[in-house]
Amino acid sequence: MSPSAKLTLPELAAMAAEGRPIAMVTAYDAPGARLAGEAGIDILLVGDSAAMTVLGHDSTVPATMEEMLMLTRAVARAAPRPLVVADMPFGSYQVSDEDALRNAIRFVKEAGADAVKLEGAGPTLSRVRALVGAGIPVMGHVGLTPQSATMLGGFKAQGRTAERALQLLADARALEAAGCFSLVLEAVPAPVAARISERLAIPTIGIGAGPGCDGQVLVWHDLLGLSHGHQARFVKRYAEIGDAIRDALDAYTRDVRERRFPAEEHTYAMPDDELALFERGLAASAASSPYPS
Repeated sequence: MSPSAKLTLPELAAMAAEGRPIAMVTAYDAPGARLAGEAGIDILLVGDSAAMTVLGHDSTVPATMEEMLMLTRAVARAAPRPLVVADMPFGSYQVSDEDALRNAIRFVKEAGADAVKLEGAGPTLSRVRALVGAGIPVMGHVGLTPQSATMLGGFKAQGRTAERALQLLADARALEAAGCFSLVLEAVPAPVAARISERLAIPTIGIGAGPGCDGQVLVWHDLLGLSHGHQARFVKRYAEIGDAIRDALDAYTRDVRERRFPAEEHTYAMPDDELALFERGLAASAASSPYPS
């Protein structure tokens, strides 16, 4: 496969079948998508986590369709190879199959998404069937589902009892049967996620679900050290870009206030004769103006 060729769903399935781990990361803008693509990321999730990481909310729920469409467009423009998956925000698919289909079509047609992601099972199963039936690939999501975190008792690990673990397996199987091409397992005990992955034919992507999944996903701001406050147990910070940005801004502020920036090399000059003409023009303008200079 050419480095610039779009990753396809059959190729993604082959990666999982051959034991080649799948790398997925969230992305919210064109520069991030470009850098992720250059790094060899397989899937870019335009996550509704943008509500928290980009838009300043304290949950994913406030993300709107228009906001998610804008972010997805930006990512899709800059991601020739990775599969672009758009998170359907809260309220965009819960009401009916018709609503779900209408909004999913917008992600594909208007924003350039390759697929969409929906949370949960239960009523979501009919939504998955409707979307897949219309030719729109769907990624499922079970375990900790942030859009319904309140019902789950907060941002807590799921499937920690035998009963709940078996229910997660049942939900995962049901989503696979409904037509999902892949499944995110979030905040699930590692042994449970491994067993679910073994029993599904579709690739699983873990986040806080251990190494037994077919791939892994992390939030852009978490892995790069751009987030602040409480960090989930499963987060690994691969850089502290936030510190570097803050240091750069601090240095810039001091340079501006102490008049070290801009220096001569940061400015544009003009020919001496043109500058002289400009100064004469200013003098003539001041002489003819009724206002004091």
